[in-house]
Amino acid sequence: MTKAAELAKMGEVLTNGQIGGRRNLIINGAMQVAQRSASVTGIGAADGYFTCDRWGVYQGGTAGRLTMTQTADGPSGFANCLKLDCTTADTSIASGEYFAITQRLEGQDVQQIKKGTSDAESITVSFYVKGNASATYAVELFDNDNTRQAAQLFSVTTDWTRVVKTFTADTTGAFDDDNAQSLELNFWIHAGSNLTSGTLNQTFAANDNTNRAVGISSFFDSTDRTFFITGVQLEVGSVATPFEHRSFGEELALCQRYYQYFGDPAGTYYALLPSLRWSTNTSFITMFTHENMRAAPSLSMASGSNPGTVIGNGSSDSFTLGNMTLQDYDGRVATISIGLDFNPSSTQAYVCRLDEDRVLALSSEL
Repeated sequence: MTKAAELAKMGEVLTNGQIGGRRNLIINGAMQVAQRSASVTGIGAADGYFTCDRWGVYQGGTAGRLTMTQTADGPSGFANCLKLDCTTADTSIASGEYFAITQRLEGQDVQQIKKGTSDAESITVSFYVKGNASATYAVELFDNDNTRQAAQLFSVTTDWTRVVKTFTADTTGAFDDDNAQSLELNFWIHAGSNLTSGTLNQTFAANDNTNRAVGISSFFDSTDRTFFITGVQLEVGSVATPFEHRSFGEELALCQRYYQYFGDPAGTYYALLPSLRWSTNTSFITMFTHENMRAAPSLSMASGSNPGTVIGNGSSDSFTLGNMTLQDYDGRVATISIGLDFNPSSTQAYVCRLDEDRVLALSSEL
């Protein structure tokens, strides 16, 4: 590259505001945070979030299964990566099958792209990948607000490789400025003809599913297949800048906007929360969330189905997740009622005890 070209690129970076502020719109791109689990087996039958925070599975119809693991096998400068390991092959691909790793972004977090305006910016996605054998997969940007998409193919080899893909500006269809899902970053690694029989849209266009993953290999072609990814960055402009590393604490806080838990997943300690009467045969607990969550969260048990016991005033009753209802959430405080077999006193305080291996999870994932 000539000196003039280098200066021109630097000028573009400065113009787009990529220096001096947060550049990477992806959360947990270095796969540092895995609140749910470091490794989960049997993935492929359902959508969901399993290991590394913010990275979900988007699937349909495949008989293939994989193990997903946060592992310490990253390229230079990265402690962790996300590893996929095929455990059940699917060599007879039905037309409606598909599997992708995805991250979904709120509309209010992508306004700087200025999509749908005459000043719309290009978008550059960069990431590091490797596998145990050569493969071809696709990286896709999907505009959920306007049902538009663009995708580009990338190659995987047995060595860590940094992939850079730039998507030209789209002047059609603005992102909604809210906390709902607007932009998806998808990594397609398996798909049937319903997603592969058209022509790959390398620039944004109205969505036609047949164009979304044209030309990809199938990750599920063999139980020997592995795929590793880390250092994922999505930024405004046509220049791929160095990966923006953030501290673990900052990355965790960003992840907790979408998922957080209370309890001890290691199964060593009880978690105790004060509880008071809510109504007849019902008490309540008030939980201060670690970070403001995106929206009122759903409740789940990350380990087991019987969370624990409400104890006090000479009475006690174990409860299940089915007895728990989120009554209110104001952005930082969750009020949860618990149905009981006894009628708590309005003048007595109680203790809600989560047993050692029970984790109460709050999720407001997109």
